[in-house]
Amino acid sequence: MSNPLIGTLIHAVGGVAASTCYVPFQKVKKWSWDSYWIVQAFFAWFVFPFLIGFLTVPNLMDVFSDAPGTVLFNATLLGAVYGFGGMSFGFAIKHIGYSLTYTISIGISAILGTIVPLSMNGQLLQKFNAPGGYTIFSGMILALIGIIICGVAGYRKEKDLKSNVGSGGVALSFNMKKGLGLTIIAGILSAVFGISLEVGAPIAKIAGEYGGGNFQGNANLILSTGGAFITNFIWFTIVGLKNKTLKEIVDVKAIGPKNYSLNLGMSVLSGGLWYGQFFFYGIGHVQMGTYKFASWVLHMSMLIFFSYIVGIVMKEWKQVSKKTYSTLLLALVVLVVSFIIMAYGSNMGTTITTNH
Repeated sequence: MSNPLIGTLIHAVGGVAASTCYVPFQKVKKWSWDSYWIVQAFFAWFVFPFLIGFLTVPNLMDVFSDAPGTVLFNATLLGAVYGFGGMSFGFAIKHIGYSLTYTISIGISAILGTIVPLSMNGQLLQKFNAPGGYTIFSGMILALIGIIICGVAGYRKEKDLKSNVGSGGVALSFNMKKGLGLTIIAGILSAVFGISLEVGAPIAKIAGEYGGGNFQGNANLILSTGGAFITNFIWFTIVGLKNKTLKEIVDVKAIGPKNYSLNLGMSVLSGGLWYGQFFFYGIGHVQMGTYKFASWVLHMSMLIFFSYIVGIVMKEWKQVSKKTYSTLLLALVVLVVSFIIMAYGSNMGTTITTNH
């Protein structure tokens, strides 16, 4: 039996995993970003999805065999498109940090990843006019305003950092213009991942018929992540060969056994945390019942909240003025209020539906 409250809490667990998945890179030594990325992608989008999928979904190969070929292809293709979003997200973190990258890109993803699937299924007006629908969509508009304010905070941060350099402060690698472009791309393509999961939903349904239960979403997740891995594997193999960094992955002697073990461990941890977010997303999604369409925006809201905590721990906002910090806090308050409104709308609709 579904329970939206439990579903929301499970989405929160996924949010913790997602907001911390790239933090292990801070411990990586003598590896380029390209090497770290391709290894963590291998575990995040290939090893863990297939391994957990086979362990949790009975007769997994039969599930794929029973699924329509067009669904298999389209879900994988959309996952491959998202692969470019994953790259953009990673590079954006290098330019503007965790807080802004997560807040802006995930905020965009939360809105698009909810509206587009509903539009594709012809259910947008139906959900809008349903009990709680007006409330949910009002929250989405407010979330968009919060994202814009975050952008303003980012540009003010860049100005503050440049001023600090001139007055003897520590120079930081911060480029809002370049980071914002990458973040917007990442946000749009992250929504594509949500759409990929929605397109692959019939496969999850078949997995449920085979006894997948709460883990049925692990079946279609394999297709979405598999597509993402194909894109990243091709891209970073070419880049690694061009920059002559690919050999870092196998050259244990050059960086030393201790560093190599550390790098491999941190990359596996990153991959595991990234996969963990959608492992819990799948379980939480099942618990949302008739309001599954709200799963994506709830899940994304958890990412934004916990990424802000990560940003504080990483001291990303230590050198900014009070005005800039206040702008960020305003944006976060607006976003939190918008998420509360959307969660309230979902709960209101569920309550009314249950009573009838």
